[in-house]
Amino acid sequence: MTPSTYFFKDVSLLITHYNRSHSLQNLLESLIGLSCSFEQIVVSDDGSQPQHLQKLEELSHQYGFLLVKAPVNKGLGHNINKGQNAIKTELTLYVQEDFVPTPLFPSKFQVALQLLHARPDIDMVRFYAYFEYPYLTPIRDGYYEMKFNIWKPGFRKFYVYSDHPHLRRSNFLKKFGSYREGIKGDNTEYGMMMSFLKNQGKALYYKGYTQLFEQRNSMHEPSTMHRNILRESNNYFIRNCRYLYRHIKFNYDYYFKPNPVRSPSREGSKDDSLGSGV
Repeated sequence: MTPSTYFFKDVSLLITHYNRSHSLQNLLESLIGLSCSFEQIVVSDDGSQPQHLQKLEELSHQYGFLLVKAPVNKGLGHNINKGQNAIKTELTLYVQEDFVPTPLFPSKFQVALQLLHARPDIDMVRFYAYFEYPYLTPIRDGYYEMKFNIWKPGFRKFYVYSDHPHLRRSNFLKKFGSYREGIKGDNTEYGMMMSFLKNQGKALYYKGYTQLFEQRNSMHEPSTMHRNILRESNNYFIRNCRYLYRHIKFNYDYYFKPNPVRSPSREGSKDDSLGSGV
């Protein structure tokens, strides 16, 4: 092992995959190009089409990862749950297959590991987001602690959890519950976001939130997440109605609704919310 090689001891790489085997290969090649290696790599597939499954089998032999299959598509929640349950190490780096790390990632990931070992109270470290979290306290080397306070203004304060690339403790499901299954991916993420907050989860956040990972979707392998047009529109009226809706819903759910992940009675229920959009 050369000095430039990054071997991350006690860390497993968990990749969720669905019908984007070339994107998966691109992610794995990017990590090799950055001399990153892990104790374990798990690829959790969500019932991909036969051509992608064949490619996954080939890639599993080429890259030496554990492939966890599903007979049919069961959604994001089931895919993360079965993948996480296959992890054997203390820590998990979770990445969806359409992301690739930047050259800055390995050194900053080392810092994240140091911070997580030094702070047993921290549950996860986030490496990517669509916007800057509004309430941050500086730690070091570009990392900040996310400070959730229900009394602070705005609805973006709720976005402490995200299923974008992050490092977490592998007992995550024991502390915060399994991801909700049988519902849309946005609602799965929203449920975990609320469970994370209600169970006093703590997270660190890299303030340069697009500097460590890039999200890449091609014409041949576009995003498999299909969102309601109301979530994407920049129309002034729709955007402000959406903000008002989220502000009311998030506060109501946090105060009055039972934990959407921990409560068995809510498992598999349908929720037509606009999702979290973290």
